Amino acid sequence: MSNQSNSAIVIASVILGASVAGGGWLIGSAVDSASGELSEALSDLTGAVASAPQQVARAAPPTPARGNRPDPNRYYKVSTKGSPSRGESDAKIEVIEFSDFQCPFCARVYPTVKRIEEEYGENVRIVFKHLPLRIHSKAQDAHAAAEAAHRQDKFWEMHDLIFENQRTMSRENYITYAGQIGLDVERFKKDMASGEVRGKLATDSGEAASLGVTGTPAFFVNGRFLSGAQPFESFKRLIDEELKKT
Repeated sequence: MSNQSNSAIVIASVILGASVAGGGWLIGSAVDSASGELSEALSDLTGAVASAPQQVARAAPPTPARGNRPDPNRYYKVSTKGSPSRGESDAKIEVIEFSDFQCPFCARVYPTVKRIEEEYGENVRIVFKHLPLRIHSKAQDAHAAAEAAHRQDKFWEMHDLIFENQRTMSRENYITYAGQIGLDVERFKKDMASGEVRGKLATDSGEAASLGVTGTPAFFVNGRFLSGAQPFESFKRLIDEELKKT
């Protein structure tokens, strides 16, 4: 083979190697760019959900029942025996909420539930059911604290303090809240650790499972299922439908 041919082969190899390297660089850059854009898009979506939950909720109404999930077109019987409640027992509308104190969506819907009470007054009764999810490590103690407060008729005061301070959830803080709202603190601490209180949490969670409820918040409005941190308008539509039937 001539020297000229050898030189041509070497030059071609260099060009090919540079092309492969350059192509690899371009592919890597494209992947990095796409990953960055995806990350940014997810960040934007997360921010949009956090800043505009009502718009997201309107865009994604409750879906039909799947598998064992409650059917929004059916009426369910949910036990309220021993559960904390606000409003008259004979109110025309009963809103039962399965909630988790550590769930961000439960915290998001918390002011919506207050608005329901304000706008419907004596026509509505709110009932709270415990559903501390296993994925939330601080939920069990929070629910035990709220249920212990319920034993001294101060559930809602504890409920509000926990949700309003969701980022600083701790047993020590619950004990502080107990003193602030006028509980017998020593009794509160004993009740919080008691089998009776923990049993109530388990009973509510078991009932949720039997109904097909696996996430929070989950509502039953006069027995009709409504899932998630829905905007006030979603509750209003359902409540007004039920009021027309009474």
